[in-house]
Order: sequence, then structure tokens, then C-alpha cells
Amino acid sequence: MSDIQKEVLRFLTEYGFRIIGAIIILVAGALLARWLGRVTDQWFTRKQVDPPIKMLAVRVIRVLAFGLALVLALDKCGVPITPMVAGIGVAGVGIGLATQGVLSNIVAGLTIIFTKPFRVGQYIEIAGVQGLVTSVELFTTTLLHPDQSRVVIPNRKIVGEILHNYGTVRQLDLSVGIGYGANLQEALATVREILSGHARVLKDPAPAVGVAMLGDSSVSIAIRPWVLVSDYGAAGSEINQAVLEQFRAKQIEIPFPQREIRVLNDQNGTSHLAVGADVKRL
Repeated sequence: MSDIQKEVLRFLTEYGFRIIGAIIILVAGALLARWLGRVTDQWFTRKQVDPPIKMLAVRVIRVLAFGLALVLALDKCGVPITPMVAGIGVAGVGIGLATQGVLSNIVAGLTIIFTKPFRVGQYIEIAGVQGLVTSVELFTTTLLHPDQSRVVIPNRKIVGEILHNYGTVRQLDLSVGIGYGANLQEALATVREILSGHARVLKDPAPAVGVAMLGDSSVSIAIRPWVLVSDYGAAGSEINQAVLEQFRAKQIEIPFPQREIRVLNDQNGTSHLAVGADVKRL
């Protein structure tokens, strides 16, 4: 028998059972981690926990279970654990200094997940962008913009900023002008009738309708109904069209902008042009 065969036989005799035991521990650890993750996911689903928190908890439990199995497997093979843990700690410090941005995103992500300033499905405005929240992860938060594009925001850009959370409904800010000679009560009743019969307008909270401003040539009526976030874009154009059609049908005047112009003659025969409050010599 050659020296190589003897060394191989000696290695297998000395470490074979250790290696087999380590493999068994790793396989058992992987199965245990998967089972614990599945049980945790089912438990959080029954408790109706937010998806980001559920995803984070499942991942942490799986990593911890498999990490414990890995440590036991290395110990079974005779690898000294204490120096390895110390080396990992030193390496972790260096990696942490080199990846401060990544770590800040993770910390911010955990802050968002646990403090819940917004949830998936809500419409928010922050850091100069706005959209429907579609996912909240450890590193980034993704918004769906009204033009159907996706906005990915690093979590560190969210924490500490002023957040405008619209929730799941938004209030339209529309207006229409009517002439000073028009029937104001009829115009208000027409607008309220349109809103009460519109499928996208929510009944609760109730729409706000009233006189917003007395302009130079028209009375401005404010139209502020509440709609779901998904109906925000379509509802505005539909209500404007309905108001225009009903006002035309009921002959409620929507005046054009106008300005009164008068020509005045003084005692010297000089003409002056009066436009509103301004007077100019001709």
C-alpha cells in the first residue's frame, strides 16, 4: 500500500465520521430552518401582521437556525469556534465601515417596518416624489407613480423627512366659475346632484361644495369630493365633464374672463382709456 493510500485511509478513519456527522447536522439544520420559517409565516398570517414584518421575521429565524447548525457542524469537524468568532467580529467592523450607506438603509428599513408611518397600499408623498406604496423592504421602499412608473427610494431618504400620507383615499380639488347673474342655488344643487350620482365619489366622508371665491367676472364654486386613490385621475375629468354638460343643459352661465374698458374725455378734450382701475391718457 502506497503512502498516499495510507494517508487517505488514516484521514477517513480519523475524520470520516466527523464529516458525516457535520453533513447530517447541516442537512438537519436546513430542514429545521425551513420548517421554522414556514411555521412563523403561517403564524404571522393568522395574526394579520404586515407583510414586511412577516418577511423579516421569517428570514431572521431561518438564518439563525441555519447559523446555529453551521456552528455545530464546524465544531463537530474540530474547527476552533472562538478564534473564528473573533475573526468574524473584526471583519464585521471593517465591513460596517465600508458599507455605512447600506447599513443606514437597513436601520431605516427596520425603523419603517416597526414604526409603520405608512403601509403597503397607501398613497404617500415624501422626498419630492409621490405614489402608491407597493413594497417596503429592508433597503428600499417602492412607490407606483400615477403615470405607472415605479419610484424606488432608499430607506435612509425616508426616515427623518416630512411625510404626507394620504392613506387609501384622496380629496379632489376642482372648481367651476358661474356668472354673477346665474342662479347660485341651482348651480350648487346641480353640482351636489352630480357628485351624489357619481360611482367613484365616496359618500363618507361627504363631498364639500360651496362658494370659494368672488372673482372679477365669475363666482368660483369649489368642488371637493373624496375618491379612492385608484380613481383619483379618472374621477376628476369625469366630474368636470359632467358639470360642463349639466350647466349647458340648464343654461347656467360659465363666463369667459372679461374686463370693462371705457374711454373718458376731460375738459381739455384729452381722451383717457380706463381699464378696470387703471386710467391711461391717449
